[in-house]
Amino acid sequence: MENRSGLAPLEDACTVVLLRDGAEGLETLMLERPSSSSSFGGVWVFPGGKVDPEDRTEKTGGQLDSLAAARAAGLRELAEETGQQLSPDELVWLAQWIPMQPIPRRFRTWFMLAAATSEQVVLNSAEHEKYAWLTPAEALARHAAGAMELVAPTWVTLHNLGTMGSAAQALERAREGSPFVYNSHLLMPNADAGPAGVVWAGDATYPGSQEPAGARHRLITTALPWIFEHTA
Repeated sequence: MENRSGLAPLEDACTVVLLRDGAEGLETLMLERPSSSSSFGGVWVFPGGKVDPEDRTEKTGGQLDSLAAARAAGLRELAEETGQQLSPDELVWLAQWIPMQPIPRRFRTWFMLAAATSEQVVLNSAEHEKYAWLTPAEALARHAAGAMELVAPTWVTLHNLGTMGSAAQALERAREGSPFVYNSHLLMPNADAGPAGVVWAGDATYPGSQEPAGARHRLITTALPWIFEHTA
């Protein structure tokens, strides 16, 4: 059932961006979805998945709020997909992503940062085909070369992490900052707005924006390499 806006109702999900320090600097754990999958087939993603009903219930029987339920789902999915075992207080809320276009299913996805607690990754072959620890720069370079498929939330997260020198710095910055809510609107190509892509609050073309002309907060996806523009 759709709401009055014509958009599918939001379902909750959680993504865990697992970090470690490698020889070349900060690395993130990336997982490749099977090409045959109906969801993000062939795409490289961070561990995570949707919030299930049991994720919303405390051991005592009480109900968790949305953020706590997202943390529970993130921890469960992380363990199922990688074997990594973490606790709720090790997850640092980084951002939230919400698609604003009319698609069959829309997920309100919490993105969490966490430091890896083990070097071992036990991959769930039913959900992912490969894994790799990559610096943000290497992952984006592979995407730019057409060797790795990414979606916008993953790309932007990698882009932002590229300025961090270590896992500790990335986690500290996330703890000190305020999680940004990416209400994602598709940017259709035209003479005024420019090439196709995705746009967020802070861009002059964002719906209802009062930003001055030329203000930019967008990802241009017309061709590789993708281009991130943020004038703030």
